[in-house]
Amino acid sequence: MVVLDSERRLVAASPAAAEMLGDATPGRRLGEDADDAPPGPLVLFLDALPELSAYQELRAGFTAAVSHELRTPLARMLVLLESATLPEADVDQLVDQARLEVAQARELIDDVLFLGELETGREVVSLGRTVALPVAEQIVAAFGARAERAQVELMLVADEEVELPLRPRMLRVVLENLVLNSIRYSGPGSRCIVSIGVDEAGDTILAVADNGKGVSEADLPRLFERFYRADQARSSRGTGLGLAIVKHVVTAAEGTVEANGAPGRGLEIVCRFPPETAG
Repeated sequence: MVVLDSERRLVAASPAAAEMLGDATPGRRLGEDADDAPPGPLVLFLDALPELSAYQELRAGFTAAVSHELRTPLARMLVLLESATLPEADVDQLVDQARLEVAQARELIDDVLFLGELETGREVVSLGRTVALPVAEQIVAAFGARAERAQVELMLVADEEVELPLRPRMLRVVLENLVLNSIRYSGPGSRCIVSIGVDEAGDTILAVADNGKGVSEADLPRLFERFYRADQARSSRGTGLGLAIVKHVVTAAEGTVEANGAPGRGLEIVCRFPPETAG
């Protein structure tokens, strides 16, 4: 194996390649004729080494973030198990709490694996089209009890004929994450409205808006970052990947996603699909 830069200068060579070349001095320029090329496999990284380094740094950072996020439920689980051995401990209650921590860890692992599938393209190739209303009705019904427990009113306003350039599974993923995000963080007494329609410009719109606690202007552009939490205290039960998954699915379908809101004025997540993708 030999590594060359964009001008065919030698950057590095494996021992076998160096023996074949005879002269493996770094910086030596190899010609394009066959006599000057090694007879074995040749690997070229033409001006790509910095990008490779950046990718490795990003991957290492993501791995570290996942490890950090997993430590939280595992640490709480350990405390619960240790507490269960104490005299007069309410074992049943502690076991129930431990189950919640296991569920959170499992949810995080599932989200990480799903995001990995999205990034390799296996889940967004041949997106297809889906009439949105039936899927939205299923999601609103499924989260009804959870919204009631959180004291959040959940509503759906949708045009029954609107189609979105997403397969049914991808549409469910987007809706589930947006609705769950609103239920978790809007706060008691708030209202969450799922709306699907077409605006005056002909764009198809899928939006989930609430009138709850909202987020600061500085947090808005960062909501779609992996593991970013605008409020650590309120978001400790989320995986921090839901909105990142939403953005990945929507952009893969050639749409855009944005967040609007302010403290005390709620949060609105808008997914927009232009006519060429929505029509």
